[in-house]
Amino acid sequence: MPRWLWGVLLVLLAPLLKAQGRRTRRHTPRLPEPSGPRQGTQGHGPTLRLLILGDSAAAGVGVPHQQQALSGCLLQALPPTHHVQWQLLAQTGYTTADALAKLRRQPAAPIDVALVSLGVNDVTGLVGMGTWLQQQHALLHELTTRWGAKHVLLTHVPPMHVFTALPQPLRAMLGWRALHMNQQLTRTLPTWGMPARLLAVPQPTDTQALASDGFHPGASTYQAWGKAAAQAIAHAV
Repeated sequence: MPRWLWGVLLVLLAPLLKAQGRRTRRHTPRLPEPSGPRQGTQGHGPTLRLLILGDSAAAGVGVPHQQQALSGCLLQALPPTHHVQWQLLAQTGYTTADALAKLRRQPAAPIDVALVSLGVNDVTGLVGMGTWLQQQHALLHELTTRWGAKHVLLTHVPPMHVFTALPQPLRAMLGWRALHMNQQLTRTLPTWGMPARLLAVPQPTDTQALASDGFHPGASTYQAWGKAAAQAIAHAV
């Protein structure tokens, strides 16, 4: 879909999309962030300092405990060749701008690898493409300069066209927007000259891979995500 057509459809469908958005927020169950530790250490060997940053998916919404969430699945999948010092900075509702502001408020602790999950709330908030790319660039600059990250993994914006909590045509419109954001970041990221790469993750393609709210990852998706991230980290370091 060309960008001009997106704009036309957005204007024509605006009343319906707004109504669907309000109805979805009212009726979609609000799942809590899982319990469990948000920092810790594991393993032996050379030190690997890891930061997991992002939104509700990074926080693990959709499963009951961090052990089954992204952080737990990633730590379980990492090869036992490093002494991993890890920290989770994630909160439901975070946009890229929110995560950047959080990083800037935090005392910077040197890290080796950052795993980032952001974009869904930028899609639903209709953040402009140019603004979003500028925010992504600023986020990478913060991670690689003040935090000293040697490697940054940016998880693709998930395929929102399979989120069953979203009615049509809202689901299709947001799904197209998420796909377009991934395409633009794929084209732009190499021009920034930063130690960052996109992480393509096996994403939910059926209701069993989603949480009970039809919006967040389920346990099997977190496992696939953790394994993919662990492989990318092992390759990088």
